[in-house]
Amino acid sequence: MITRQTEFKMSKYMELYDMLVPKDNKLRQIKEIIDFEFIYEEVKNKYCPDNGRNAKDPILLFKYLLLKVIDGMSDIGVVERSRYDLSYKYFLDMAPEETDMIDASTLTKFRKLRLKDSNLLDLLIGETVRIAREKGLIKSKNIIVDSTHTASKYNPRKPIEVLKQSTKKLRKDIYRFDEVIKKDFPEKPIEDDLETEIQYTNELLNIVEKQEALSEIPSVVENIRIVKEVLEDINEAKTFSLDQDAKTGHKTRDTSFFGYKTHIAMTEDRIITSAIITSGEKPDGKELVSLIEKTKATGIEVESVIGDTAYSEKSNLEYGKEQNIEIISKLHPVIMSGFRKDDNGFYFNKDAGLYVCPQGHMAIRVSHCVYKKHPEKTSITTYFFDVEKCKFCPTRNGCYKEGAASKSFTISHTHPTHLKQQEFMETEHFKTLAKNRYMIEAKNAELKNNYGYDIANSTGISGMQLQGALTIFAANLRRIVSLSNNL
Repeated sequence: MITRQTEFKMSKYMELYDMLVPKDNKLRQIKEIIDFEFIYEEVKNKYCPDNGRNAKDPILLFKYLLLKVIDGMSDIGVVERSRYDLSYKYFLDMAPEETDMIDASTLTKFRKLRLKDSNLLDLLIGETVRIAREKGLIKSKNIIVDSTHTASKYNPRKPIEVLKQSTKKLRKDIYRFDEVIKKDFPEKPIEDDLETEIQYTNELLNIVEKQEALSEIPSVVENIRIVKEVLEDINEAKTFSLDQDAKTGHKTRDTSFFGYKTHIAMTEDRIITSAIITSGEKPDGKELVSLIEKTKATGIEVESVIGDTAYSEKSNLEYGKEQNIEIISKLHPVIMSGFRKDDNGFYFNKDAGLYVCPQGHMAIRVSHCVYKKHPEKTSITTYFFDVEKCKFCPTRNGCYKEGAASKSFTISHTHPTHLKQQEFMETEHFKTLAKNRYMIEAKNAELKNNYGYDIANSTGISGMQLQGALTIFAANLRRIVSLSNNL
């Protein structure tokens, strides 16, 4: 059952808040502009209404999580600070002399049990946009879109590293029971070659599984299963990590990151109106329509969308025309004249100037040639991919032909939709609005530098979504406070 904490506890020391927590304190200002009752409505169905021990007020726990983001603290740190910091006590609706704090582990349980599977990201953004609209702070009908990357807590590991680690653990466990068997094991490979390591592992398993005595030891049997699972996984993936949802994304041809992307839409008033969190390999342009629709769902009218060249793909331009929304996005020199009727999930990475396959692997080279058979199409561009990666790709069926020496993706050039956008790019209206794109780059920097959004604080897409929801919520509240103070 939920225990509610709807008001301050009675205390003769309440006047200390007026004396020691000034009117311009950030937590006092945030507390005054928002009613957190919507949090209770969102999570109350996660609690039993009439059975079990009394649970901590979800609003109190949510406020703790918000404080963690605002001041970049750990669970233990934020609980300890609430013991002596009066601004924290005020924000948490605690009495000044109160010392009965929650246990830090309660925050972990709240995140995993109460906030899991909730639509918290859209909910928190929607609530801040509602407040901003009611206060008349959102004046622009233009939104700016971009994505920012967040690195995973864990680095990716090569398959051979994972395989070596699993076989080492198996051997170590076996030696605890039978060191003599070591002489029967095959020689460990000297060179770092995946195929050689796989062959060695299979030979090792074949010898171990013939030993009946070992097959009765639970820990050995479990380690055998783990090694077999790694072998199976190698046929489906080229990268392993403790963070299974994180993926490798590309910032340029030569630089990449391992983690997640947060696709963001923001008004020119610098209020974030929608966000979508994906794994790192997802393209920016594919999320544009969803960002616009989520923004419109908050009650904001959208007239123009400002973004970089990633958002100028044909489908986005056609959507803008249908919805009477201007797409202020410059055409990439390659995209400007290239199209393909069916992209099969391949997408163009504007930073690297290369196409990327649905699994996130970037082309390794590109060639251009004249397309003589169709004079109306000036040329074609072919992008070639690493066949060695294709051989192990989990979606290779229907994409890569077994035994093929190469894998390529070809586009033809010149399309009417892009020609119209090219004409639009020459107008003063386009050029004036395009200059405002810098605002969202500053917002991305703010999220990373002020709220620690450069590195994920947990694993998995659900953990990243919670971090993103709280971070954007805090950033929007701070922006609302700033705009309100300037009225």
